[in-house]
Amino acid sequence: MKNVICTGIGMAVAATASVLGGWDAPLGSLVIFMAVDFATGLLAAGLGKSPKTEKGGISSAVIFTGLAKKVVILLLVLIGYRLDLVLELDYVRNTVIIGFLANELISVAENAALLGVPMPEVIKNVLEVLKSKGGGENDG
Repeated sequence: MKNVICTGIGMAVAATASVLGGWDAPLGSLVIFMAVDFATGLLAAGLGKSPKTEKGGISSAVIFTGLAKKVVILLLVLIGYRLDLVLELDYVRNTVIIGFLANELISVAENAALLGVPMPEVIKNVLEVLKSKGGGENDG
């Protein structure tokens, strides 16, 4: 049974990666950044420091919303890949990925700051500017 489950998961991951243009460094990096963002956000909420809930704690609705956003990000990567195929280009997908890598990185930095990780003043200033221009929602 264990082999069947592992094989099924492996096939699902391989099929997903194939649909998204193949498992390469950009896609792998995006998945890692998304996982780190999710984990640091969960840690912040677990410590009662989340700005997304009244008491700063973990909320299944916030978790679901965050995961839904991550799925939409992957769907946008899919659209970028399909545009590359239709237009016979090779950079739309990676441009989409790079944009979301930046977004995830900002969110990870915000989560790290919530967790009390010392941030250089320049990073704090950049986060403040981005929050004020983007409406304060850089999470993925």
